[in-house]
Parts: sequence; structure tokens; C-alpha cells
Amino acid sequence: MSEQHANDPGHGDSVAAWTAVIIITLASAGATLALWFGDMNLVYAFAAMAVFGVVAGFVLSKLGFGVKKN
Repeated sequence: MSEQHANDPGHGDSVAAWTAVIIITLASAGATLALWFGDMNLVYAFAAMAVFGVVAGFVLSKLGFGVKKN
């Protein structure tokens, strides 16, 4: 569908975006389970993992794995 719209930014369909989303989703699921079991140390560890996901997405984007701009 994006080939029909020449100025379509791609909606984040890139390696950088998918990597960030997968890491953040796993961190959210892990933090939810850790909170359910009452282990606050794991909750904080998964929160750090979510921050890492954001950083990983940003770094991958800067390395050229993000959406290509025309």
C-alpha cells in the first residue's frame, strides 16, 4: 500500500522500530509477571529493559536501519 503514496513515511516499518517494539513488549510482559509475583527487583530490571528498547531503536535508526526518508 505504501507504494501507492510516494510521500508515505512508512509508519515505522523498519528493523529499528520492530526491534524497539519487541524489546519493550517483552519488558512490559515481564514486568507485569514480576509485579504479580511481588518481586520489585525484577520489575525494576524489566523497566530498565524497556529503556534499553527505546535506546536500541534510536541507535539502530541512526545506524541506518530506520525508515528511509526521501
